[in-house]
Amino acid sequence: MTLVEALLIVLAGCAAGTINTIVGSGTLITFPTLLLLGIPPLNANISNSVGLVAGGITGTYGYRRELVGAKPDLRALMPMTFVGAIAGALLLLVLPSSAFRAIVPVLVALGILLVAFGPALSRWTERHRGQPAGTRMGPLVRLGVLAAGAYGGYFGAAQGVIIVGLLNTLTSLPLQRSNAYKNVLGTVANLVAALVFVVAAPQHVDWAVAGLIAVGALAGGWVGSTVGRRLPPTVLRAVIVLIGLVAIVKLIWFP
Repeated sequence: MTLVEALLIVLAGCAAGTINTIVGSGTLITFPTLLLLGIPPLNANISNSVGLVAGGITGTYGYRRELVGAKPDLRALMPMTFVGAIAGALLLLVLPSSAFRAIVPVLVALGILLVAFGPALSRWTERHRGQPAGTRMGPLVRLGVLAAGAYGGYFGAAQGVIIVGLLNTLTSLPLQRSNAYKNVLGTVANLVAALVFVVAAPQHVDWAVAGLIAVGALAGGWVGSTVGRRLPPTVLRAVIVLIGLVAIVKLIWFP
């Protein structure tokens, strides 16, 4: 690995940590970057999951004020994320790498659509919900968080967008509080998946890559929870969509 490549991975990790904290979907920055540097998709996905744990920790800490009084909700939701992430990570390891190569362009496209149209979908559901949503974490919310955890354990791009959209649709939590919950749950999913990968498939963990992403993401999580809140969401979404499209082109036409 050259110095330029290492610097590029750190910068991608920083951008992903920032975006994960603010919006979610930072994997749509790091994963395509690793692919463009020639890292195999499975190794890139697993190393990325390991590295981004650091950004989740600083991002969650940065949103600590929004988490005051959140223990009852998180006690209900974190076990669902835990179980889902284990299932998703094991599914990634059990299925052949060819299956991952085939499904990743679809997952990236799904992530792009959620990033691009997530706010519009949230506004639509708010208008058509009919009744105000409660703040309790009912069965539908828990089931949705379980599914999001499985998605996060398997791939993770736009997992945060899914969680925020879910909470915005099925609860009446304020947006910033939903975002704080997203940071906690996304970090749990990444950490659980990373532990599964390290124990069950250490040969797929590129520790140099994971370490460089972690360095960048650690700083990015702090930036996202402070300065990053002031960045225009439309600019962030445009960058994510552009890089995601590049990743799809790379995966389909230049595997």
